[in-house]
Amino acid sequence: MVDMTCREFLEYVDLDRERIWCPGCTIGLMFKQIAKAMTELRIEKKDVVAVSGIGCTGRTAGYCSFDSVHTLHGRAIAVSEGIKLANSNLKVLVISGDGDLIGIGGNHLLHAARRNTNITVICNNNEIYGLTGGQVSPETQTGVETITTPYGNPYPQINVLGVLKSNKKFFYARSTPMHLEHLKNVVKKAIAWDGFAFVEVKSYCIENSGRRQGFKNSYDMLQTLKKYKIVGEKDDLNEDEIGIAKREG
Repeated sequence: MVDMTCREFLEYVDLDRERIWCPGCTIGLMFKQIAKAMTELRIEKKDVVAVSGIGCTGRTAGYCSFDSVHTLHGRAIAVSEGIKLANSNLKVLVISGDGDLIGIGGNHLLHAARRNTNITVICNNNEIYGLTGGQVSPETQTGVETITTPYGNPYPQINVLGVLKSNKKFFYARSTPMHLEHLKNVVKKAIAWDGFAFVEVKSYCIENSGRRQGFKNSYDMLQTLKKYKIVGEKDDLNEDEIGIAKREG
């Protein structure tokens, strides 16, 4: 265990900028674990760049104290590939949401994984387009009511792990803001991975999804994340498991 002071991991956070996520949102918890992972890996700020798209999670890029890019909606992975090609020595972190990365940016996700570009993608999967009001996303669970599916979402969720497994080499990790130490550790392993790495952070949006589903507050939604069971590294993950699935190639 690395002994870490609050000041150390806050070096990666722009303390002069107020973070405006909704009360009870878990993006801040995820951001904190990313900063802790970078601290434990001893990554210098000059050696890393964060890239985000549009959306609630896309705000993350603006809260970093190191180089960052806030891109067009769905183009975070494409821009990050360009950065990596221009300077292969940089650690490139993509931090965005499911609507941005899997929905609008799904094409870039598919081909960056196929090319095995050496970047780390961290996806805050709150299963909704939160910033734009609560539209259905590719990760919204079947049957869930949104403003664009008032009778319930009729479609299944996209299985990102299943997509990645079609490649010769892949790294996929899943965690939650309920399992903070686990989240930090899988982020560390993803950043250290030589090749394309995808971290799915299962979370929620209380304001534009949860209340519509009948949850009273963010604490109630947070408790739903207890269902996930921590497992070690394996070839595959069940829907109720958090851990790492990878193939060396």
